[in-house]
Amino acid sequence: MTFQRKMLYGFSLMVVPALLIGIEAIRTNVLERDALQTLGQNMSRTRTYAELETAMFNQSEIIWRYLSGLDPHARDEFRKTGEVIKYWQQRWRSELRPNEAGLANSTEEIQRRIEAVADSVFKLYDSGQHEASYRMAQRDLRDGLLPALTQLNREIYRQARESSVRGAYSRLEEIVTRERDALIAILAFAVVAGLLASLLISRGLARPISQLRVAMARVGAGEVELPIDVSSPDEIGDLARSFAQMTESLEQSRARTTGLNLELQRKISQLEKTQAQLVQSEKLASIGEMAAAVAHGIRNPLASLRAAAQVALRHPESSASREHLSLIIEEVDRLDRRVSHLLSFSKPAPFHPLRESVARLIEDLLPPFTELLRERGVTLELALAPDLPEVRVDPMQLEQALVEVVSNALDAMPQGGTLHIAADASRTASGDVDVVIEIVDTGVGIPERVLASVCEPFFTTRPEGTGLGLAIAKRYIEQNGGILDISSIATVGTTVRIRLPSVDHADATMTEREHARTGSNRS
Repeated sequence: MTFQRKMLYGFSLMVVPALLIGIEAIRTNVLERDALQTLGQNMSRTRTYAELETAMFNQSEIIWRYLSGLDPHARDEFRKTGEVIKYWQQRWRSELRPNEAGLANSTEEIQRRIEAVADSVFKLYDSGQHEASYRMAQRDLRDGLLPALTQLNREIYRQARESSVRGAYSRLEEIVTRERDALIAILAFAVVAGLLASLLISRGLARPISQLRVAMARVGAGEVELPIDVSSPDEIGDLARSFAQMTESLEQSRARTTGLNLELQRKISQLEKTQAQLVQSEKLASIGEMAAAVAHGIRNPLASLRAAAQVALRHPESSASREHLSLIIEEVDRLDRRVSHLLSFSKPAPFHPLRESVARLIEDLLPPFTELLRERGVTLELALAPDLPEVRVDPMQLEQALVEVVSNALDAMPQGGTLHIAADASRTASGDVDVVIEIVDTGVGIPERVLASVCEPFFTTRPEGTGLGLAIAKRYIEQNGGILDISSIATVGTTVRIRLPSVDHADATMTEREHARTGSNRS
Protein backbone atom coordinates (compact mmCIF):
# COMPACT_ATOMS: atom_id res chain seq x y z
CA MET A 1 0.00 0.00 0.00
CA THR A 2 1.41 3.38 -0.98
CA PHE A 3 1.97 6.28 1.39
CA GLN A 4 -0.69 8.34 -0.38
CA ARG A 5 -3.30 5.59 -0.02
CA LYS A 6 -2.52 5.14 3.69
CA MET A 7 -3.00 8.86 4.25
CA LEU A 8 -6.24 8.77 2.25
CA TYR A 9 -7.68 5.89 4.30
CA GLY A 10 -6.61 7.48 7.56
CA PHE A 11 -8.21 10.85 6.78
CA SER A 12 -11.32 9.12 5.39
CA LEU A 13 -11.90 7.44 8.74
CA MET A 14 -11.59 10.84 10.42
CA VAL A 15 -14.04 12.47 8.00
CA VAL A 16 -16.79 9.83 8.38
CA PRO A 17 -17.87 10.97 11.91
CA ALA A 18 -18.20 14.54 10.73
CA LEU A 19 -20.29 13.33 7.79
CA LEU A 20 -22.55 11.30 10.09
CA ILE A 21 -22.99 14.29 12.40
CA GLY A 22 -24.00 16.39 9.40
CA ILE A 23 -26.56 13.80 8.28
CA GLU A 24 -28.00 13.56 11.81
CA ALA A 25 -28.22 17.36 12.00
CA ILE A 26 -30.16 17.47 8.71
CA ARG A 27 -32.53 14.70 9.86
CA THR A 28 -33.13 16.43 13.19
CA ASN A 29 -33.79 19.72 11.40
CA VAL A 30 -36.45 18.04 9.22
CA LEU A 31 -38.17 16.51 12.27
CA GLU A 32 -38.13 19.80 14.17
CA ARG A 33 -39.59 21.56 11.14
CA ASP A 34 -42.43 19.00 11.02
CA ALA A 35 -43.10 19.54 14.73
CA LEU A 36 -43.21 23.30 14.26
CA GLN A 37 -45.54 22.88 11.26
CA THR A 38 -47.92 20.77 13.39
CA LEU A 39 -47.83 23.40 16.13
CA GLY A 40 -48.64 26.05 13.52
CA GLN A 41 -51.67 24.04 12.34
CA ASN A 42 -52.95 23.82 15.93
CA MET A 43 -52.56 27.57 16.35
CA SER A 44 -54.39 28.09 13.04
CA ARG A 45 -57.35 26.05 14.36
CA THR A 46 -57.35 28.16 17.51
CA ARG A 47 -57.44 31.38 15.47
CA THR A 48 -60.34 29.98 13.39
CA TYR A 49 -62.34 29.18 16.51
CA ALA A 50 -61.61 32.64 17.90
CA GLU A 51 -63.27 34.11 14.81
CA LEU A 52 -66.26 31.76 15.31
CA GLU A 53 -66.52 32.69 19.01
CA THR A 54 -66.43 36.42 18.20
CA ALA A 55 -69.14 36.05 15.56
CA MET A 56 -71.43 34.12 17.97
CA PHE A 57 -71.09 36.73 20.74
CA ASN A 58 -71.68 39.51 18.19
CA GLN A 59 -74.89 37.77 17.12
CA SER A 60 -76.17 37.74 20.72
CA GLU A 61 -75.39 41.46 21.01
CA ILE A 62 -77.50 42.10 17.86
CA ILE A 63 -80.53 40.64 19.67
CA TRP A 64 -80.22 43.19 22.49
CA ARG A 65 -79.83 46.02 19.97
CA TYR A 66 -83.05 44.88 18.29
CA LEU A 67 -84.92 44.81 21.61
CA SER A 68 -83.73 48.34 22.40
CA GLY A 69 -85.58 49.59 19.33
CA LEU A 70 -82.68 51.79 18.35
CA ASP A 71 -81.47 49.68 15.38
CA PRO A 72 -84.27 48.84 12.93
CA HIS A 73 -81.80 46.90 10.69
CA ALA A 74 -80.58 44.64 13.49
CA ARG A 75 -82.69 41.69 12.32
CA ASP A 76 -81.10 41.69 8.85
CA GLU A 77 -77.67 41.98 10.46
CA PHE A 78 -78.56 38.98 12.68
CA ARG A 79 -79.26 36.89 9.59
CA LYS A 80 -75.99 37.91 7.89
CA THR A 81 -74.05 37.19 11.06
CA GLY A 82 -75.58 33.71 11.09
CA GLU A 83 -74.13 33.10 7.60
CA VAL A 84 -70.70 34.22 8.85
CA ILE A 85 -71.02 31.83 11.78
CA LYS A 86 -71.85 28.95 9.45
CA TYR A 87 -68.74 29.75 7.36
CA TRP A 88 -66.41 29.70 10.38
CA GLN A 89 -68.13 26.54 11.73
CA GLN A 90 -67.51 24.68 8.47
CA ARG A 91 -63.88 25.87 8.27
CA TRP A 92 -63.20 24.99 11.90
CA ARG A 93 -64.74 21.51 11.49
CA SER A 94 -62.56 20.86 8.42
CA GLU A 95 -59.44 21.68 10.48
CA LEU A 96 -60.33 19.50 13.46
CA ARG A 97 -59.03 15.98 13.96
CA PRO A 98 -61.62 13.16 14.00
CA ASN A 99 -61.46 12.82 17.80
CA GLU A 100 -62.37 16.52 18.16
CA ALA A 101 -65.60 16.44 16.12
CA GLY A 102 -67.69 16.50 19.35
CA LEU A 103 -66.54 20.05 20.04
CA ALA A 104 -67.85 21.19 16.66
CA ASN A 105 -71.19 19.44 17.32
CA SER A 106 -71.51 21.22 20.71
CA THR A 107 -70.92 24.66 19.20
CA GLU A 108 -73.43 23.95 16.39
CA GLU A 109 -76.00 22.84 18.95
CA ILE A 110 -75.60 26.03 20.99
CA GLN A 111 -75.82 28.08 17.76
CA ARG A 112 -79.12 26.40 16.79
CA ARG A 113 -80.55 27.10 20.23
CA ILE A 114 -79.45 30.75 20.04
CA GLU A 115 -81.18 31.10 16.65
CA ALA A 116 -84.36 29.42 18.03
CA VAL A 117 -84.46 31.76 21.05
CA ALA A 118 -83.86 34.72 18.74
CA ASP A 119 -86.81 33.76 16.51
CA SER A 120 -89.13 33.53 19.55
CA VAL A 121 -87.87 36.84 20.94
CA PHE A 122 -88.29 38.58 17.56
CA LYS A 123 -91.89 37.28 17.23
CA LEU A 124 -92.90 38.41 20.72
CA TYR A 125 -91.32 41.81 20.15
CA ASP A 126 -93.02 42.21 16.74
CA SER A 127 -96.43 41.29 18.28
CA GLY A 128 -96.05 44.13 20.76
CA GLN A 129 -95.11 42.01 23.80
CA HIS A 130 -91.90 43.88 24.44
CA GLU A 131 -91.61 43.04 28.11
CA ALA A 132 -92.21 39.33 27.52
CA SER A 133 -89.60 39.24 24.72
CA TYR A 134 -87.10 41.02 27.00
CA ARG A 135 -87.70 38.53 29.88
CA MET A 136 -87.29 35.58 27.46
CA ALA A 137 -83.98 37.00 26.18
CA GLN A 138 -82.73 37.40 29.74
CA ARG A 139 -83.81 33.92 30.83
CA ASP A 140 -82.90 31.83 27.82
CA LEU A 141 -80.08 33.82 26.22
CA ARG A 142 -78.19 35.78 28.87
CA ASP A 143 -78.71 33.38 31.79
CA GLY A 144 -78.76 30.13 29.84
CA LEU A 145 -77.04 29.90 26.45
CA LEU A 146 -74.29 32.49 26.83
CA PRO A 147 -72.91 30.92 30.08
CA ALA A 148 -73.03 27.52 28.34
CA LEU A 149 -71.14 29.01 25.36
CA THR A 150 -68.54 30.56 27.70
CA GLN A 151 -68.01 27.21 29.44
CA LEU A 152 -67.66 25.46 26.07
CA ASN A 153 -65.12 28.07 24.93
CA ARG A 154 -63.00 27.41 28.02
CA GLU A 155 -63.04 23.69 27.36
CA ILE A 156 -62.13 24.17 23.69
CA TYR A 157 -59.23 26.50 24.50
CA ARG A 158 -58.01 24.14 27.24
CA GLN A 159 -58.00 21.17 24.89
CA ALA A 160 -56.30 23.28 22.17
CA ARG A 161 -53.52 24.27 24.56
CA GLU A 162 -53.02 20.75 25.78
CA SER A 163 -53.12 19.33 22.27
CA SER A 164 -50.69 21.83 20.73
CA VAL A 165 -48.20 22.43 23.58
CA ARG A 166 -48.12 18.89 24.92
CA GLY A 167 -47.96 17.43 21.44
CA ALA A 168 -45.13 19.73 20.43
CA TYR A 169 -43.26 19.09 23.70
CA SER A 170 -43.62 15.32 23.32
CA ARG A 171 -42.46 15.49 19.73
CA LEU A 172 -39.43 17.64 20.56
CA GLU A 173 -38.55 15.40 23.51
CA GLU A 174 -38.64 12.41 21.18
CA ILE A 175 -36.43 14.23 18.65
CA VAL A 176 -33.90 15.23 21.33
CA THR A 177 -33.76 11.68 22.71
CA ARG A 178 -33.13 10.21 19.27
CA GLU A 179 -30.52 12.88 18.50
CA ARG A 180 -28.71 12.13 21.78
CA ASP A 181 -28.63 8.42 21.00
CA ALA A 182 -27.38 9.09 17.48
CA LEU A 183 -24.62 11.45 18.71
CA ILE A 184 -23.48 8.90 21.31
CA ALA A 185 -23.26 6.26 18.59
CA ILE A 186 -21.37 8.65 16.29
CA LEU A 187 -19.00 9.59 19.13
CA ALA A 188 -18.26 5.94 19.82
CA PHE A 189 -17.67 5.36 16.12
CA ALA A 190 -15.39 8.41 15.97
CA VAL A 191 -13.30 7.09 18.87
CA VAL A 192 -12.92 3.70 17.21
CA ALA A 193 -12.19 5.27 13.81
CA GLY A 194 -9.62 7.63 15.36
CA LEU A 195 -7.85 4.73 17.07
CA LEU A 196 -7.81 2.75 13.84
CA ALA A 197 -6.49 5.76 11.88
CA SER A 198 -3.81 6.42 14.50
CA LEU A 199 -2.76 2.77 14.44
CA LEU A 200 -2.62 2.82 10.65
CA ILE A 201 -0.55 6.01 10.55
CA SER A 202 1.72 4.82 13.37
CA ARG A 203 2.46 1.44 11.81
CA GLY A 204 2.61 2.66 8.24
CA LEU A 205 4.33 6.02 8.68
CA ALA A 206 5.81 6.75 12.11
CA ARG A 207 7.81 3.57 12.55
CA PRO A 208 9.58 3.60 9.14
CA ILE A 209 10.28 7.32 9.48
CA SER A 210 11.76 6.78 12.97
CA GLN A 211 14.02 4.00 11.67
CA LEU A 212 15.12 6.18 8.77
CA ARG A 213 15.82 9.10 11.15
CA VAL A 214 18.09 6.92 13.31
CA ALA A 215 19.97 5.73 10.22
CA MET A 216 20.39 9.32 8.97
CA ALA A 217 21.74 10.42 12.37
CA ARG A 218 24.35 7.63 12.35
CA VAL A 219 25.38 8.40 8.80
CA GLY A 220 25.59 12.08 9.70
CA ALA A 221 27.93 11.13 12.55
CA GLY A 222 30.29 9.53 10.03
CA GLU A 223 29.10 5.92 9.67
CA VAL A 224 28.76 6.08 5.90
CA GLU A 225 29.30 2.28 5.66
CA LEU A 226 26.11 1.62 7.69
CA PRO A 227 23.73 -0.70 5.74
CA ILE A 228 20.22 0.70 5.27
CA ASP A 229 17.43 -1.86 5.75
CA VAL A 230 14.67 -1.13 3.22
CA SER A 231 11.45 -3.07 3.93
CA SER A 232 8.64 -0.60 3.28
CA PRO A 233 7.12 -0.82 -0.24
CA ASP A 234 5.71 2.71 -0.21
CA GLU A 235 7.17 6.18 -0.77
CA ILE A 236 9.06 6.00 2.55
CA GLY A 237 10.78 2.90 1.23
CA ASP A 238 11.69 4.81 -1.91
CA LEU A 239 13.12 7.52 0.30
CA ALA A 240 15.17 4.96 2.26
CA ARG A 241 16.53 3.46 -0.97
CA SER A 242 17.48 6.91 -2.21
CA PHE A 243 19.22 7.58 1.09
CA ALA A 244 21.14 4.31 0.79
CA GLN A 245 22.29 5.32 -2.69
CA MET A 246 23.27 8.69 -1.30
CA THR A 247 25.46 7.12 1.39
CA GLU A 248 27.18 5.01 -1.26
CA SER A 249 27.79 8.10 -3.35
CA LEU A 250 29.03 9.94 -0.25
CA GLU A 251 31.57 7.23 0.46
CA GLN A 252 32.79 7.35 -3.12
CA SER A 253 33.03 11.13 -3.05
CA ARG A 254 35.23 11.13 0.05
CA ALA A 255 38.21 9.96 -1.94
CA ARG A 256 37.56 12.55 -4.61
CA THR A 257 37.16 15.26 -1.94
CA THR A 258 40.64 14.61 -0.57
CA GLY A 259 42.19 15.14 -4.00
CA LEU A 260 40.06 18.20 -4.59
CA ASN A 261 41.17 19.71 -1.28
CA LEU A 262 44.80 19.45 -2.33
CA GLU A 263 43.95 20.99 -5.67
CA LEU A 264 41.98 23.72 -3.92
CA GLN A 265 44.92 24.64 -1.71
CA ARG A 266 47.10 25.01 -4.77
CA LYS A 267 44.47 27.19 -6.48
CA ILE A 268 44.13 29.34 -3.36
CA SER A 269 47.86 30.01 -3.38
CA GLN A 270 47.66 31.06 -7.01
CA LEU A 271 44.60 33.20 -6.27
CA GLU A 272 46.39 35.02 -3.46
CA LYS A 273 49.26 35.85 -5.79
CA THR A 274 46.83 37.04 -8.45
CA GLN A 275 44.94 39.14 -5.91
CA ALA A 276 48.15 40.84 -4.81
CA GLN A 277 48.90 41.64 -8.44
CA LEU A 278 45.37 43.01 -8.95
CA VAL A 279 45.69 45.24 -5.87
CA GLN A 280 48.97 46.60 -7.21
CA SER A 281 47.39 47.17 -10.63
CA GLU A 282 44.42 48.96 -9.02
CA LYS A 283 46.78 51.24 -7.09
CA LEU A 284 48.68 52.05 -10.29
CA ALA A 285 45.37 52.71 -12.10
CA SER A 286 44.25 55.06 -9.30
CA ILE A 287 47.56 56.90 -9.50
CA GLY A 288 47.17 57.18 -13.27
CA GLU A 289 43.62 58.50 -12.91
CA MET A 290 44.74 61.01 -10.32
CA ALA A 291 47.69 62.09 -12.50
CA ALA A 292 45.40 62.56 -15.50
CA ALA A 293 42.99 64.63 -13.41
CA VAL A 294 45.84 66.74 -12.05
CA ALA A 295 47.29 67.24 -15.53
CA HIS A 296 43.87 68.22 -16.91
CA GLY A 297 43.17 70.53 -13.96
CA ILE A 298 46.57 72.29 -14.09
CA ARG A 299 47.44 72.39 -17.80
CA ASN A 300 44.60 74.71 -18.84
CA PRO A 301 45.19 77.21 -16.00
CA LEU A 302 48.92 77.19 -16.79
CA ALA A 303 48.20 78.08 -20.42
CA SER A 304 45.99 80.95 -19.24
CA LEU A 305 48.73 82.10 -16.85
CA ARG A 306 51.35 82.05 -19.60
CA ALA A 307 49.19 84.05 -22.01
CA ALA A 308 48.29 86.61 -19.32
CA ALA A 309 51.96 86.96 -18.29
CA GLN A 310 53.05 87.53 -21.91
CA VAL A 311 50.46 90.29 -22.33
CA ALA A 312 51.52 91.92 -19.07
CA LEU A 313 55.19 91.66 -20.10
CA ARG A 314 54.59 93.47 -23.41
CA HIS A 315 52.59 96.31 -21.82
CA PRO A 316 53.60 96.53 -18.15
CA GLU A 317 52.15 100.01 -17.58
CA SER A 318 48.74 99.55 -19.19
CA SER A 319 45.47 98.95 -17.33
CA ALA A 320 45.04 95.71 -19.28
CA SER A 321 48.26 94.46 -17.74
CA ARG A 322 46.86 95.02 -14.28
CA GLU A 323 43.72 93.07 -15.25
CA HIS A 324 45.90 90.22 -16.51
CA LEU A 325 47.90 90.28 -13.28
CA SER A 326 44.63 90.00 -11.34
CA LEU A 327 43.69 87.09 -13.59
CA ILE A 328 47.04 85.45 -12.83
CA ILE A 329 46.39 85.79 -9.08
CA GLU A 330 42.90 84.26 -9.46
CA GLU A 331 44.27 81.34 -11.48
CA VAL A 332 47.03 80.77 -8.91
CA ASP A 333 44.42 80.75 -6.14
CA ARG A 334 42.33 78.30 -8.15
CA LEU A 335 45.35 76.03 -8.64
CA ASP A 336 46.04 76.25 -4.93
CA ARG A 337 42.48 75.12 -4.18
CA ARG A 338 42.84 72.22 -6.60
CA VAL A 339 46.07 71.11 -4.96
CA SER A 340 44.53 71.50 -1.49
CA HIS A 341 41.53 69.38 -2.48
CA LEU A 342 43.81 66.80 -4.02
CA LEU A 343 45.96 66.61 -0.89
CA SER A 344 42.88 66.42 1.36
CA PHE A 345 41.49 63.56 -0.69
CA SER A 346 44.71 61.57 -1.17
CA LYS A 347 46.27 61.96 2.30
CA PRO A 348 44.58 60.19 5.26
CA ALA A 349 43.35 62.91 7.61
CA PRO A 350 43.88 62.53 11.38
CA PHE A 351 40.71 61.58 13.20
CA HIS A 352 40.02 63.13 16.62
CA PRO A 353 36.36 62.62 17.67
CA LEU A 354 34.91 64.92 20.32
CA ARG A 355 31.48 65.64 21.76
CA GLU A 356 30.17 68.52 19.69
CA SER A 357 27.00 70.54 19.19
CA VAL A 358 25.76 70.49 15.60
CA ALA A 359 24.01 73.84 16.04
CA ARG A 360 27.25 75.49 17.19
CA LEU A 361 29.26 74.02 14.30
CA ILE A 362 26.72 75.30 11.75
CA GLU A 363 26.59 78.79 13.29
CA ASP A 364 30.42 79.01 13.39
CA LEU A 365 30.94 78.10 9.73
CA LEU A 366 28.41 80.61 8.30
CA PRO A 367 30.15 84.00 8.94
CA PRO A 368 32.79 83.52 6.16
CA PHE A 369 29.94 83.08 3.67
CA THR A 370 28.17 86.35 4.61
CA GLU A 371 29.76 88.47 1.88
CA LEU A 372 29.30 85.78 -0.77
CA LEU A 373 25.63 85.41 0.18
CA ARG A 374 25.14 89.17 -0.20
CA GLU A 375 26.97 89.38 -3.54
CA ARG A 376 24.94 86.58 -5.08
CA GLY A 377 21.62 87.70 -3.62
CA VAL A 378 21.04 84.45 -1.72
CA THR A 379 18.67 84.44 1.25
CA LEU A 380 19.78 82.30 4.19
CA GLU A 381 17.18 80.43 6.26
CA LEU A 382 18.19 78.66 9.48
CA ALA A 383 15.95 76.14 11.28
CA LEU A 384 17.98 74.59 14.10
CA ALA A 385 15.87 72.63 16.57
CA PRO A 386 16.47 73.45 20.25
CA ASP A 387 17.94 70.84 22.60
CA LEU A 388 19.60 68.83 19.83
CA PRO A 389 21.54 65.85 21.19
CA GLU A 390 25.29 66.09 20.94
CA VAL A 391 27.26 64.04 18.41
CA ARG A 392 30.72 62.48 18.63
CA VAL A 393 32.61 63.71 15.55
CA ASP A 394 35.88 65.26 14.46
CA PRO A 395 34.85 68.95 14.37
CA MET A 396 37.46 69.86 11.72
CA GLN A 397 36.27 67.11 9.37
CA LEU A 398 32.57 67.83 9.87
CA GLU A 399 33.10 71.56 9.38
CA GLN A 400 35.08 70.90 6.16
CA ALA A 401 32.32 68.60 4.89
CA LEU A 402 29.64 71.23 5.60
CA VAL A 403 31.77 73.94 3.93
CA GLU A 404 32.05 71.83 0.77
CA VAL A 405 28.27 71.22 0.67
CA VAL A 406 27.40 74.90 1.31
CA SER A 407 29.93 76.03 -1.32
CA ASN A 408 28.39 73.72 -3.91
CA ALA A 409 24.92 75.05 -3.01
CA LEU A 410 26.05 78.66 -3.52
CA ASP A 411 27.74 77.78 -6.83
CA ALA A 412 24.41 76.36 -7.99
CA MET A 413 22.67 79.76 -7.39
CA PRO A 414 24.69 82.35 -9.39
CA GLN A 415 21.53 84.40 -9.97
CA GLY A 416 20.37 84.30 -6.34
CA GLY A 417 17.92 82.10 -4.50
CA THR A 418 17.31 80.63 -1.04
CA LEU A 419 19.67 78.53 1.06
CA HIS A 420 17.80 76.60 3.77
CA ILE A 421 19.84 74.89 6.53
CA ALA A 422 17.95 72.81 9.12
CA ALA A 423 18.95 70.43 11.91
CA ASP A 424 16.62 68.18 13.89
CA ALA A 425 16.61 64.92 15.87
CA SER A 426 15.21 61.77 14.27
CA ARG A 427 14.53 58.36 15.78
CA THR A 428 15.58 55.31 13.75
CA ALA A 429 13.69 52.04 13.36
CA SER A 430 15.86 50.46 16.06
CA GLY A 431 14.96 53.21 18.56
CA ASP A 432 18.28 55.12 18.39
CA VAL A 433 18.36 58.91 18.03
CA ASP A 434 20.20 60.54 15.10
CA VAL A 435 20.82 64.19 14.23
CA VAL A 436 19.76 65.05 10.67
CA ILE A 437 21.19 68.10 8.87
CA GLU A 438 19.43 69.27 5.69
CA ILE A 439 20.98 71.80 3.28
CA VAL A 440 18.49 72.81 0.58
CA ASP A 441 19.15 75.22 -2.30
CA THR A 442 16.92 76.56 -5.06
CA GLY A 443 19.60 76.42 -7.72
CA VAL A 444 19.80 74.79 -11.12
CA GLY A 445 19.69 71.28 -9.68
CA ILE A 446 21.54 68.15 -10.80
CA PRO A 447 20.41 66.11 -13.84
CA GLU A 448 19.16 62.67 -12.88
CA ARG A 449 21.61 60.93 -15.23
CA VAL A 450 24.65 62.24 -13.29
CA LEU A 451 23.17 62.34 -9.77
CA ALA A 452 24.67 58.97 -8.83
CA SER A 453 28.20 60.12 -9.82
CA VAL A 454 28.47 63.49 -8.05
CA CYS A 455 30.35 62.00 -5.06
CA GLU A 456 32.88 60.12 -7.18
CA PRO A 457 36.45 61.54 -7.16
CA PHE A 458 37.29 63.95 -10.02
CA PHE A 459 33.68 64.08 -11.27
CA THR A 460 32.42 67.63 -11.88
CA THR A 461 29.89 69.42 -14.07
CA ARG A 462 31.60 72.84 -13.80
CA PRO A 463 34.70 73.76 -15.83
CA GLU A 464 36.31 75.41 -12.82
CA GLY A 465 35.43 72.56 -10.44
CA THR A 466 37.95 70.06 -9.02
CA GLY A 467 35.55 67.12 -8.70
CA LEU A 468 36.75 66.45 -5.15
CA GLY A 469 34.55 68.64 -2.91
CA LEU A 470 31.63 66.23 -2.48
CA ALA A 471 33.98 63.22 -2.50
CA ILE A 472 35.85 64.73 0.48
CA ALA A 473 32.55 65.60 2.21
CA LYS A 474 31.22 62.04 1.75
CA ARG A 475 34.49 60.53 3.07
CA TYR A 476 34.48 62.75 6.17
CA ILE A 477 30.81 62.15 6.92
CA GLU A 478 31.18 58.37 6.65
CA GLN A 479 34.43 58.44 8.69
CA ASN A 480 32.41 60.11 11.47
CA GLY A 481 29.79 57.36 11.40
CA GLY A 482 27.25 59.32 9.33
CA ILE A 483 25.43 58.99 6.02
CA LEU A 484 25.34 61.57 3.20
CA ASP A 485 22.38 61.45 0.83
CA ILE A 486 21.70 63.76 -2.13
CA SER A 487 18.39 64.25 -3.97
CA SER A 488 17.82 66.81 -6.71
CA ILE A 489 15.34 67.97 -9.33
CA ALA A 490 16.71 69.77 -12.37
CA THR A 491 15.79 73.51 -12.46
CA VAL A 492 14.16 73.18 -8.98
CA GLY A 493 16.99 72.62 -6.51
CA THR A 494 19.05 70.14 -4.52
CA THR A 495 18.69 68.68 -1.02
CA VAL A 496 21.71 67.27 0.83
CA ARG A 497 20.78 65.26 3.92
CA ILE A 498 23.46 64.33 6.48
CA ARG A 499 22.53 61.84 9.23
CA LEU A 500 24.87 61.58 12.25
CA PRO A 501 24.45 59.23 15.25
CA SER A 502 24.01 60.89 18.61
CA VAL A 503 26.51 60.39 21.44
CA ASP A 504 24.33 57.67 23.02
CA HIS A 505 25.11 55.10 20.35
CA ALA A 506 27.95 56.65 18.31
CA ASP A 507 30.90 55.13 20.20
CA ALA A 508 30.41 51.62 18.84
CA THR A 509 29.91 52.94 15.30
CA MET A 510 33.03 55.09 15.55
CA THR A 511 35.09 52.11 16.72
CA GLU A 512 33.98 50.03 13.74
CA ARG A 513 34.71 52.89 11.34
CA GLU A 514 38.19 53.43 12.86
CA HIS A 515 39.07 49.75 12.53
CA ALA A 516 37.88 49.73 8.94
CA ARG A 517 39.84 52.91 8.12
CA THR A 518 43.04 51.56 9.78
CA GLY A 519 42.80 48.32 7.84
CA SER A 520 42.23 50.23 4.59
CA ASN A 521 45.27 52.46 5.21
CA ARG A 522 47.47 49.46 5.93
CA SER A 523 46.44 47.83 2.65
